[in-house]
Amino acid sequence: MRNRQTQNYKLSACVLASGSKGNSIFISDGSTAILVDAGLSGIEIERRLRYRGLCPENLDAVLVSHEHIDHIQGVGVLSRRFGLPVYISKKTEEASASRLKNVQDFINFEIGTSFQINTLTVHPFSTTHDAKDSAGFTIKQNGVKIGIATDLGIATSMVKEHLKECNLLILEANHDPTMLMEGPYPWPLKQRIKGRTGHLSNEESKNLLGEVWHDQLEYVILAHLSEKNNTPQKVFNVVGQPFVNRNAQISVATQHKCGALFHLK
Repeated sequence: MRNRQTQNYKLSACVLASGSKGNSIFISDGSTAILVDAGLSGIEIERRLRYRGLCPENLDAVLVSHEHIDHIQGVGVLSRRFGLPVYISKKTEEASASRLKNVQDFINFEIGTSFQINTLTVHPFSTTHDAKDSAGFTIKQNGVKIGIATDLGIATSMVKEHLKECNLLILEANHDPTMLMEGPYPWPLKQRIKGRTGHLSNEESKNLLGEVWHDQLEYVILAHLSEKNNTPQKVFNVVGQPFVNRNAQISVATQHKCGALFHLK
């Protein structure tokens, strides 16, 4: 555990990037700081951390959801540069072997079994995505809970159960179905995206959010937007607008700009 000053918040989160060109989320309780995925270059992740006043030298670990390049591009270099252990399922480690060479400290977890990263309690749960062992996560500390589900073709009952009672939720809203079907992608890719192991549409994201909403939910970050098949305005109109009169703050994460740093108190 790295040395830090005590903070006056319980958990904080910042989406450094979200989309098909790279995904990474910073989470800290002031004592332990981790990245959930590192799908940008190491240099770019460092730049975005420092932009928010965060020190990459204070990171304790990288947590990997699955092996797609937009989630692991910078894992190896950050692990080597800052001496970070990489928490990853065994199947995902094997699927990532060619891209995560020279990482010395892999720590394997099993989906469905909670584990600790210093002061943070992490629970990985299975998601329906076209990867070997794709995981979403809940992260708990100091009586608060963050939920992350950004690559899932369908919202299963298991996903819904784990995303209940979150104080901050990072949730996929990938595509507008009309834009997808009328857009430039080849037919097989369109089928993959809208299939059971692809990505959630805006409408599906809205339905999932409605099922897990509760009065203690403080922040919702809508994430993993397609640059070709969605727009932030469409996402907010479909997913965010039905909930604007409730107590949570709703925002939309983007690919090319670091998001805000949200504190849970």
